[in-house]
Amino acid sequence: MIAPQVVARDNLPQRVRIYEVGARDGLQNEKQVISTVVKAEFVERLVAAGLRTVEATSFVHPKWVPQLADAEDLIDRLQPVDGVRYVVLVPNAKGLQRALDRGVRDIAIFASVTETFSRRNLNRSVAESIEMFTPVVEQARAAGVGVRAYVSMVCGDPWEGKVPVTQVVDVATRLVALGCTELCLGDTIGVGTPGHVRALVRALIAAGIERDQLGVHFHDTYGQALANVLAALQEGVTTVDSSAGGLGGCPYAESATGNLATEDLLWQLHGLGIETGVDLHALVRTSLWMAEELGRPSPSRTVQALAASVGAA
Repeated sequence: MIAPQVVARDNLPQRVRIYEVGARDGLQNEKQVISTVVKAEFVERLVAAGLRTVEATSFVHPKWVPQLADAEDLIDRLQPVDGVRYVVLVPNAKGLQRALDRGVRDIAIFASVTETFSRRNLNRSVAESIEMFTPVVEQARAAGVGVRAYVSMVCGDPWEGKVPVTQVVDVATRLVALGCTELCLGDTIGVGTPGHVRALVRALIAAGIERDQLGVHFHDTYGQALANVLAALQEGVTTVDSSAGGLGGCPYAESATGNLATEDLLWQLHGLGIETGVDLHALVRTSLWMAEELGRPSPSRTVQALAASVGAA
């Protein structure tokens, strides 16, 4: 099997947790309705490839994201696997209750650091969104459920332009103060660069947020995603979001062209000698299979490069 030559670097984590978003963020914008059976098989294949944190779906109203209208059915189909976390996105208290009713143990909420995107995505100001999330986080934590807070537009906003680091810190610290157990920095439109990423991470740590609470979510709009991942790793971040096959984007951010492909991330991490627990070739086969289901090739360069060598999907 083709694999990267391993050349380790000092001052990098020995192991990285990949937070796989392909099943939710990756599929939510697909225009064709994907069957629940296919979605469940996708998640099962991701887990079989070694991924241990998979964001499976969202308990959002079907009116807003029709593709995820089968959230309950999907969760019911997923078999528990030791060491595997199935995370669901919840928009509000009603979504949380739906998740709790299905025995979900990990949820995510989606906030914004900019007013325009907050209103477009949540129909609320930033302050109003935090007020809305307060009882959600409180109820989830009281039920022993882990809460990840996505913080979007941390590097820039298509309507407001540059976003000050202090603005990100303000929103992030307020979310952590609510009781969120994890914070994910989302470069939603992919305008961030390595120096900016380092400044963000350092500012958040200086504000009292623990490194092990931080995750990063980079879009590759300007080809900076892998460089930004390396910058985050150099600052001690050990959780990185990615999407199998490079699926997905953001329906409310017009210039968000797609998530970092998990396979491209794995090639980099494995080349650096960083453990992930994920079988790259098994994941490539999964993305080739999903590409057939969707009727188009995967945008992941690593999937394209390894397609001929991994065998049947």
